[in-house]
Amino acid sequence: MSAIGSIRFSRRELFDLVAAWLILSVAFTLFLNPGVLSRWSYAPDPAAVIAAFGESLVTSLLTVGVGFMLHELAHKVVAIRFGQVAAFQADYGMLFLALVSAMAGFLFAAPGAVVHRGRLTPKESGLIALAGPMTNLALVLVFAPVALLAGPDIASIASFGVTINLLLAGFNMIPYGPLDGRTVLRWSRGVYLAVAVPSIVLAIAGLFGPGL
Repeated sequence: MSAIGSIRFSRRELFDLVAAWLILSVAFTLFLNPGVLSRWSYAPDPAAVIAAFGESLVTSLLTVGVGFMLHELAHKVVAIRFGQVAAFQADYGMLFLALVSAMAGFLFAAPGAVVHRGRLTPKESGLIALAGPMTNLALVLVFAPVALLAGPDIASIASFGVTINLLLAGFNMIPYGPLDGRTVLRWSRGVYLAVAVPSIVLAIAGLFGPGL
């Protein structure tokens, strides 16, 4: 058993978190570099292809991976604050699907979730759900000034971090299925609209806009 402050993690949970972080980052890297595996086999300079893939993987680890990890940890921290027994559980079937879909040219990513036990009020459930997307929006505020002020290489990574975290926030606020937005909406329509509308609008702008 390990701990960060008062937050405890089992060895299994830490393994699941790291595995999901790495696999999800690799999946995004494959998705963003279509055909990289086939190009590597016949490229005049395979080392250059590997180097480019490695750079893209580092970007994914620092943006997609960090956004995912902190999103899930936010759920866990708030759940524990409300007296829950909470732990992240990776879904290895879905992680495998993420890799396969990325190689096929599209990406379906549902790496796992924080599972918690205990009695909750609708407000507490809503706040636990809201913690993840709000963390991604906070990361946007961290990445954005770096994207605007840093040198080209760092700015490129930070700009991608802005886009990814906008997408994570906006997607998770969709009020459907197991997504966070559905739980938030059940608790408070006003809070849902206040967070979901700008999150989804910014996510669309981040995806289709000119970027920072």
